[in-house]
Amino acid sequence: MAHAIFGYKGPCSNIHGHSYVLHVTVKPAKERRGELIPPGFVIDFKELKQIVNSKVIMMLDHKLVLTNEYQNSFDRPTSYNNLFLLGTEPTAENLLFFISKELVAGLPAHVTLLSLKLYETNSSYAEWINEKNAGE
Repeated sequence: MAHAIFGYKGPCSNIHGHSYVLHVTVKPAKERRGELIPPGFVIDFKELKQIVNSKVIMMLDHKLVLTNEYQNSFDRPTSYNNLFLLGTEPTAENLLFFISKELVAGLPAHVTLLSLKLYETNSSYAEWINEKNAGE
């Protein structure tokens, strides 16, 4: 995915790309003590992967993510068939807020999104924690 940060004083103000890595952590919607009943997992990894792919990856993979403000700042409008306009600057932190809303809407009722970690590079990441469910 490529992005640019409008108004940033540095190289990230230019369109550039990352090979993001997203970590998704879920938990049962109802608190459990001890082992899970058969089949023994909160959600099948295959099902979770399908949800992440449909709600996030297919929407953002190989896309240029910009804001309207960034796009409108040029005399000549930019037009890309892979452009995805986000309502806020596409920083890792803001991308996590967007991704969390998409995944919460896509998860089955028996599963709660607990946290997300989005790596921009091998050593640089942002993390989102579902504060409503973190301390339970």
